Amino acid sequence: MFKRWLLALVARAGLIVLGLCCCLSLFYLLACKPATRNGQQSLVWSGGTTSKEGYMALLQEREDSHRHYINSLTKQIAQLKEALQERTQQLQESLDKAKTKGILPQGLESLHKTPTQSDLKEFFRSQLNQAEVTSGVKLPSEYALIPFDTFNLQRVVVFVVSPRVYQLETGLTRHPAEKPVRKDRRDELISTVETALHVLNGPQQHTDNTGRKHTYSPSDFIQGLTRTERGRGSVYELMFRGDGPQDFTQLVLFRPFGSVMKVKSENVNTRRMIINIIVPLSKRVDAFRQFINNFRQVCVQQDGRVHLTVVYFGRDQIDQVKAVLDQTTRETRFRSFTLIQMNEEFSRGRGLDVGARAWRRSQNVLLFFCDVDIHFTSDFLTSCRLNAEPGKKVYYPVLFSQYNPSIIYSNQTLLPSLQQQLVIRKESGFWRDFGFGMTCQYRSDFINIGGFDRNIKGWGLEDVHLYRKYLHSKLMVIRSPSRGLFHLWHEKSCADELPPDKYKMCMQTKAMSEASHGQLGELFFKRDIEVHLNLQTQTDRRTG
Repeated sequence: MFKRWLLALVARAGLIVLGLCCCLSLFYLLACKPATRNGQQSLVWSGGTTSKEGYMALLQEREDSHRHYINSLTKQIAQLKEALQERTQQLQESLDKAKTKGILPQGLESLHKTPTQSDLKEFFRSQLNQAEVTSGVKLPSEYALIPFDTFNLQRVVVFVVSPRVYQLETGLTRHPAEKPVRKDRRDELISTVETALHVLNGPQQHTDNTGRKHTYSPSDFIQGLTRTERGRGSVYELMFRGDGPQDFTQLVLFRPFGSVMKVKSENVNTRRMIINIIVPLSKRVDAFRQFINNFRQVCVQQDGRVHLTVVYFGRDQIDQVKAVLDQTTRETRFRSFTLIQMNEEFSRGRGLDVGARAWRRSQNVLLFFCDVDIHFTSDFLTSCRLNAEPGKKVYYPVLFSQYNPSIIYSNQTLLPSLQQQLVIRKESGFWRDFGFGMTCQYRSDFINIGGFDRNIKGWGLEDVHLYRKYLHSKLMVIRSPSRGLFHLWHEKSCADELPPDKYKMCMQTKAMSEASHGQLGELFFKRDIEVHLNLQTQTDRRTG
């Protein structure tokens, strides 16, 4: 009897326990079931339509979840910052105590030092020292040099000025002289000039230049040179008019990818800076007459601080060259000429080298290596004086080379005058950035560098060799377009006796000097263009 009752009790208890286990299992599955794609079916009615309220509830739930997660991360970041600040303060106190007791371990001095404004200035100063601003650096080749861009200010309307940039990198869309399209570029140049005026008119400048008589204004700004070195900053060399016609102020500014800092400011007196213009020549008397006309107008009538050295090769036509010089002396009373005759084969490098070494005065003269086909202005002579400095800088201007006028002005009955032709436009010429023959440098630098390679005969390469010598030295090479230096077009003949490399260079120069890409294309496709025009004319007549 007792056994039956006990078995029944155990069976009932087992059933109750089993029932409780089933209930617990069901509650567990309902509460802990993971979210799946199928779980979204609860938002769908039996008819298959989507519940908008269900979607909005789901989005609200997820948005709340993300908000709580973001708040949690924000609190953790704040706690980490606070902990980092406390640890930093503890470390600083420990370093201060160690510094006071003299037991600061070697190598931890930099941790003890707190960054200050002087540290920032020191960083900018290191950027300045690493950039090619105050002195030149050795460069591996002529292609490693970063050329300067030249710019000036032009008045657009009253009280509004706009910079005009003369640049080498023209390509097919940019022009050799243009107003910057980008506003930041315009603002950069204008703000640099404004900064320079602020420096020149500031109280410190008043103290440095007690003899200054006037306040500088934008109208005193002549031109500027600028270039940017990657990883360093931008350098600006700005020229301003001084108190007298031969007085100038040169200001160098440097922007280390931050605010502009003053490098130096000095007054440059050019009254006693004589330029010895050296021209090698062989025959070509007509071109020499044209050169002398330009020389008389610029050097004799306007400047007056020049000497002309003509190195003539051969005897043929030398009497006509002497007659041109004698006529200039009679009509202008200008006698600062030197004519050197060389009874040997023409060599440009040889002629320039002889002309430079022929200077017998004790004064260290400024040399301008020139050609008979060059036209220059008084502004260029000023740039020559300001951009060359003995023992520090040599000036290698990039001249503007004129295209063939008979091609440029083929649609006009008469050719414009020479002054009207000498305009810097994409259609009239190009920056001769592959030529290094025109240069301003002091005689002492030329002698110390070793001069020209006298073994080079005829045309070409002598200027490149000299240019490379300066690049390999510690002198700074100023390379920038000059708006006052032009190469006049002339018929070019490449001699058959030239070596293959020189002959190729000569032919390339000849092709580039004829006309622009578009103008040569019009000549090449002239027949196609005429056929198209004739067909168009006939079509218009039929439709008319």
